[in-house]
Amino acid sequence: MSIVIIGAPGAGKSTVGKRLARKLGRTYVDVDQRIEEVEGKPVAEIFADEGEDYFRALEQEATLELLDAFDVVSLGGGAVMNRGIREALENSDHEIIWLKVSIGQATRRVGMNKARPLLLGNVRGRLIELLRERNPVYEALATQIVETDGRGSVEVADELAAERGAEQ
Repeated sequence: MSIVIIGAPGAGKSTVGKRLARKLGRTYVDVDQRIEEVEGKPVAEIFADEGEDYFRALEQEATLELLDAFDVVSLGGGAVMNRGIREALENSDHEIIWLKVSIGQATRRVGMNKARPLLLGNVRGRLIELLRERNPVYEALATQIVETDGRGSVEVADELAAERGAEQ
């Protein structure tokens, strides 16, 4: 059983997941980072060169492989919209932690980050659209919801680790 971190861009999935795994003495993987390692280029370039459909196929394959291979897994923000990934999460005993973030906080955290291809242009408007679509899915999948607004990723990760018995 893995701990799976889900949430919107800017929620802190990668930072929280990495620190949580370290505090628990467990293995960690960030699915987007693994895809970048295998493909040899950033996610933004994969989107630009091969398109979103190609990336989503890579994401599904990588996620399904990594869910059972690592103790803590950070998913990309849109991964839960993939039916295969969603079904794998729904039909598992994985602990699924939704790092919930408001539009305002996500916009501040993401800024004009060009490494996030789905957010280019009107960042706030695009985040509103993405969260309207994704939040109900995050909520339906989550076994735990953690509000991240006004909190740093270190605080969130340390709290999650303490809840799971890690030494502070």
